Amino acid sequence: MALRRLRVYTGPETVASTSTANEQPADNCVRISLGEVLPLLADAVASNRTWLTDFKDDEISISSDLHDVLLAYRHFRRPTA
Repeated sequence: MALRRLRVYTGPETVASTSTANEQPADNCVRISLGEVLPLLADAVASNRTWLTDFKDDEISISSDLHDVLLAYRHFRRPTA
């Protein structure tokens, strides 16, 4: 009988991405689509998960057009007096 070894699952394996000369990702960064992240974050916020506070000061990188849209959205969702 073959001997079975247990392994600890540490998450999905990262795939090396091709980057341009100007773009050098940090060693501990993972590229993921916003479509994958948003539902998880929305659920965590709605469920008031305490682990969110662990990352509240972390910086993220977003495209400039998404930044413009978010700024416009924040401006127009202000409550009126």
